[in-house]
Amino acid sequence: MAEDHPRGTEIIGKTIVSEEHGKKYGNVEDVSFVADTGELMNILVSQTTDHLNEEHLQEDSQGRTIVPFSAVKSIGDFVIVSEGL
Repeated sequence: MAEDHPRGTEIIGKTIVSEEHGKKYGNVEDVSFVADTGELMNILVSQTTDHLNEEHLQEDSQGRTIVPFSAVKSIGDFVIVSEGL
């Protein structure tokens, strides 16, 4: 997935779903990236579900859950991430 370098604006608003069991985790509210290269670093998640809250991930200063972009397996109608982040 990292080879494709998707644009952050392409994934904002998409639903995040786990790869293994199809658990809904929330929605992509924003992304963080490296300014020099444009490489996506993290997905900032809003409207999180209990499934994502169980992962005990870090939050940003606005209370959004931070999902590392390295956990993303594919992007289409949904953003598919690995479980056990």
